[in-house]
Amino acid sequence: MVADAVVQASSVFAAFDKDGDGKVSAAELRGSMTAALGEEVSEEEAAAILATVDADGDGLLDQEEFSRLGLGATGDDAGAAGADDEEEVRRRCLREAFAMYATEGGDERARITPASLRRMLGKLLGSEKMGLEECRAMICRFDLNGDGVLSFDEFRVMMMANL
Repeated sequence: MVADAVVQASSVFAAFDKDGDGKVSAAELRGSMTAALGEEVSEEEAAAILATVDADGDGLLDQEEFSRLGLGATGDDAGAAGADDEEEVRRRCLREAFAMYATEGGDERARITPASLRRMLGKLLGSEKMGLEECRAMICRFDLNGDGVLSFDEFRVMMMANL
């Protein structure tokens, strides 16, 4: 199960790494976020997001730094903010990521369905469209209650499995 999550995380990283150099630049991050969100992300916003997890300060995200972006962690291990603040930031970032994939329905009713997962992965992966059955299989791995969709809590478990 963890291996599948790592493969999925690698696929998302590869989708953001447009030039295939093993690093995600602010421009690549901006382009992928704009495509995924359906609205323009400014250069400044992309650079600020990148800077929050750029541990080595090279202005690029390697796969480890990129995975921290999805979890809301920062590159500063000293942690100027308290544990409660870090947890809140992590939860907010996970909620935002979840919202990219989920159907409408408010915080409590929003779910990631096979169709909504396919739609977002299509935006992220471009020409590499995934089939609905593949999306069902991806969801099934983390669908803890067996209802065929992912709730936020199930999504959180999936994302934490990448650690």
